[in-house]
Amino acid sequence: MFKQAVTEEIFLRILEVRDAYPLSCLVNTSRQQLRMWLPWVDEVSTAQDTEKFIQLGLNQFAANNGAQLGIWYQDELAGVLGMHDVNWSHRSTSLGYWLGTPFQGRGIMTQACSTLITILFKDYALNRVEIQAAQGNKKSQAIAERLGFHKEGYRRQAEWLYDHYVDHVIYGLLAQEWRAT
Repeated sequence: MFKQAVTEEIFLRILEVRDAYPLSCLVNTSRQQLRMWLPWVDEVSTAQDTEKFIQLGLNQFAANNGAQLGIWYQDELAGVLGMHDVNWSHRSTSLGYWLGTPFQGRGIMTQACSTLITILFKDYALNRVEIQAAQGNKKSQAIAERLGFHKEGYRRQAEWLYDHYVDHVIYGLLAQEWRAT
């Protein structure tokens, strides 16, 4: 299984079924904030719901088509960093991420993304990584910008978020542009 140190206090690891309960607890304690930007929050209310998500991520990893990584900070599950479907023909993927409310504002996500992006460009030989963030989600956009992603455009009404559409800001980064932060 995949496990990667980010710093002395942070590491990434493939989410496993044994992580369902702590991940479910993290979603529940952060539900109000997560719901502002993520469309799946209302569908995940129990450890069993979370276990289904984890199993899908394990299947994705086994098929060499992305992964769902847990982010641990001081040995506590802090959030998720997802590498979405990999387009091997075009050598590209996209990232999605979230942190539990108590872990925000510490640079954890920027450091975790930086480590994963380095792996994607060096070990997986990908050429492009994309991040899409809701137009109003300034924290998510700031991560992409800190990492050197280029704002490439917008997708209007790209996602239904409970009772309204949100536009997405599209960020892209090429292997030749990458400098680890």
